[in-house]
Amino acid sequence: MVQLYNLHPFGSQQVVPCKLEPERFCGGGRDALFVAAGCKVEAFAVAGQELCQPRCAFSTLGRVLRLAYSEAGDYLVAIEEKNKATFLRAYVNWRNKRTENSRVCIRMIGHNVEGPFSKAFRDQMYIIEMPLSEAPLCISCCPVKGDLLVGCTNKLVLFSLKYQIINEEFSLLDFERSLIIHIGNITPVEISFCVGYVAVMSDLEVLILKLESGPKNGERVHHHPHKTNNQMRRTEEGISNEISQLESDDFVICQKPLELLGEKSEQSGLSVTLESTGLADEKRKYSHFQHLLYRRFAPDISSYVLSDDIKLHSLQLLPIYPSGSLTSDGKNWSQEKELLSLFCFFSLPHVGYLYMVVKSVELMSVYQYPEKSQQAVLTPQFLHVITSNNLQCFTVRCSAAAAREEDPYMDTTLKACPPVSMDVCALRIQLFIGLKAICHFKNHIILLTKADPEAIPERRQSPKRLLSRKDTSVKIKIPPVAEAGWNLYIVNTISPVQLYKEMIDYSNTYKTVKTQSCIHLLSEAHLLVRAALMDASQLEPGEKAELLEAFKESCGHLGDCYSRLDSQHSHLTLPYYKMSGLSMAEVLARMDWTVEDGLQKYERGLIFYINHSLYENLDEELSEMKLVCGFILEPRLLIQQRKGQIVPTELALHLKETQPGLLVASVLGLQKNSKIGIEEADFFFKVLCAKDEDTIPQLLVDFWEAQLVACLPDVVLQELFFKLTSQYIWRLSKRQPPDTTPLRTSEDLINACSHYGLIYPWVHVLISSDSLADKNYTEDLSKLQSLICGPSFDIASIIPFLEPLSEDTIAGLSVHVLCRTRLKEYEQCIDILLERCPEAVIPYANHELKEENRTLWWKKLLPELCQRIKCGGEKYQLYLSSLKETLSIVAVELELKDFMNVLPEDGTAAFFLPYLLYCSRKKLLT
Repeated sequence: MVQLYNLHPFGSQQVVPCKLEPERFCGGGRDALFVAAGCKVEAFAVAGQELCQPRCAFSTLGRVLRLAYSEAGDYLVAIEEKNKATFLRAYVNWRNKRTENSRVCIRMIGHNVEGPFSKAFRDQMYIIEMPLSEAPLCISCCPVKGDLLVGCTNKLVLFSLKYQIINEEFSLLDFERSLIIHIGNITPVEISFCVGYVAVMSDLEVLILKLESGPKNGERVHHHPHKTNNQMRRTEEGISNEISQLESDDFVICQKPLELLGEKSEQSGLSVTLESTGLADEKRKYSHFQHLLYRRFAPDISSYVLSDDIKLHSLQLLPIYPSGSLTSDGKNWSQEKELLSLFCFFSLPHVGYLYMVVKSVELMSVYQYPEKSQQAVLTPQFLHVITSNNLQCFTVRCSAAAAREEDPYMDTTLKACPPVSMDVCALRIQLFIGLKAICHFKNHIILLTKADPEAIPERRQSPKRLLSRKDTSVKIKIPPVAEAGWNLYIVNTISPVQLYKEMIDYSNTYKTVKTQSCIHLLSEAHLLVRAALMDASQLEPGEKAELLEAFKESCGHLGDCYSRLDSQHSHLTLPYYKMSGLSMAEVLARMDWTVEDGLQKYERGLIFYINHSLYENLDEELSEMKLVCGFILEPRLLIQQRKGQIVPTELALHLKETQPGLLVASVLGLQKNSKIGIEEADFFFKVLCAKDEDTIPQLLVDFWEAQLVACLPDVVLQELFFKLTSQYIWRLSKRQPPDTTPLRTSEDLINACSHYGLIYPWVHVLISSDSLADKNYTEDLSKLQSLICGPSFDIASIIPFLEPLSEDTIAGLSVHVLCRTRLKEYEQCIDILLERCPEAVIPYANHELKEENRTLWWKKLLPELCQRIKCGGEKYQLYLSSLKETLSIVAVELELKDFMNVLPEDGTAAFFLPYLLYCSRKKLLT
């Protein structure tokens, strides 16, 4: 049984002022509701909390059997019945319908409109009639592109939305019948279509296909409609004959329940064939397909005909778009939304199924209803289900799945999201007497109620789906004439922020208990806000800022819950607190440090967060941190004075061995709060590590690096640079590795501190040329190089201290060349690299010889390379390769005359000719 929370997702409600009992209804974009009754469709204006008002009305050819609206193209499409014949018609430009009797234009699909008649189509509603060879049973509009899919017996017909360009100012909406999908031995009851994804549902079967464009081996699109149709008919007749031979008066053939995912769904036994019907000279949109899902349910064998208790209903494909995706509307439908995720929902009367069907096909959630359902609608935030007397609201996991598709950092230490597998729950079961039908658009739920419980419209049954030939004479029930006692309601859902706040208040009832219930409800609140943010087009002005604040707050609440856990999920404390935007000081200030029953309330989750945060965020305001505030208030916990000398305590020695990062952070907090001086802190770490005055322990270097990251105001920056560079240089010159493992790598420092710059690309080429490099001191070398490449370093101050670092080693050479480069001694650097590491010359020139230094390509580098090539030697090939790249650059930069002047007079003409030709032709190329 699904857990029920007594929340209030539904707000105000109003009655739609219909004149006749509605037979079909659907939402119309952001601001309209269509209601079909008899041979007429009424459109109502729906805007926020204002009363629903009639907008316009227009007559139909006959009684409306199916009704659908497409936001892309802003058109309404209907299946209509008159004199036992069915018709498919699209109503376009309906917003210009002034009165019920105003003029309407009618035209056939694909009919070209002459110029003189275009004004009529521009200023008034027009109807597009789409003839079909077989009766249409169901329809679906693509929410992204506006294409129309029509379901007929054993086939689906795709009408592509297009425009006839009348002139520069006006284009006419039209359709083209572009594709027929033949599906053998199935009568679709409902279909759904979205950007090439096709879902088909019969009474007991669901099939999902993905139409694709481009060539694919083994599958061809047929272009012979008559031949293909005949073949399909013969196939269907053969299957029907086989079934007839197998069946008898005493036997009923029933198939087992079956679920096939991905490629396995090809084994469903349903033959699928594509038949292209578009113009031959136009590019085909879909040429092959993939099987994604096939699901078959078992009938109730206690009855000879299908009982309503086992018929499927409410098939729906729900697209989710990336955050900030463009939304199409009637005026600019061509701005297509990018599809992020797609979900498919369908339901039996007592259980519903929600699948994810884009990158992988998997069952996400199963919904067990407390009573028999009649219809359901899926939204990015909720699943709304109606029974005979209840409107039920369930949570969904669509935003959780979409978040993982959109963000590659999800489920890491940076970001988290409640799992897709988390149990769903019911937020509300609202009493409504006599519920018959439901639809949803924007933040409105439309409900049809009727007091008479026996007048339940039944959908068309297919004789092929009856379980016995003896019962094929059962007549289809026709809805009775409209009677009194019905109402059409608009129920407004409350804003996501308001419902979120109610869920947070509700979760407080679990706050004092260490239970998963609190986490579950907070996770539901988090997903509610996340779903609303992903569908930004539905937000009111100013609501997004509220949602962002609620999102951060929900992350903080989840972080609080996980911090109290000592389980496999306690690590989620870290990403949720990071997403909350709270500093470590603010996080720790939220904690209740009281001890209950002798047990500490905060366990592994909080410790995990603190350990990671101390390494990653040493620049935070540490003076308010609960873990170090004791050290700040009482420094003697770490430091004692004996005869005027600083002596580390036993606790400090223990932290050095077990939590050196915490110790460094604590001393940094003491220094920041003026509880210890700069020299005292340096001496503390030397004594702590049992080093003499002239020896620098690695823990002290870690402390200096932490100071640089934290940007302490009392620390003189250049003095700190001097300390660090002196130590890096000394260890490099002595090939002395650090005595302990550094707390931060060079990459950590580059990411966390602006004073450490990105190392120039040519340096990596230079260093990689030394195959004998000692890995024990490469981190010191990278940190020194990064400081030199940084924006704050005074290069001139380091030159006198570079003498111990010999240029005979590649490490020393890289530092010397870096310093000369920062001093703009480019020509000297080129000479050094040409002599010591020619393979680094071109990367060096590409990075350094720019703007005013670009002339050095032909004034310095080109003649040097030519001269060295003349001398030959073992580096000849390297010089030659560098010369070719240099000539390519110079040929682009110089005019032909200037290019010829910089070439050597004694050079081989054939060698330089290709570059001269390119230089002479580059104007023609541009």
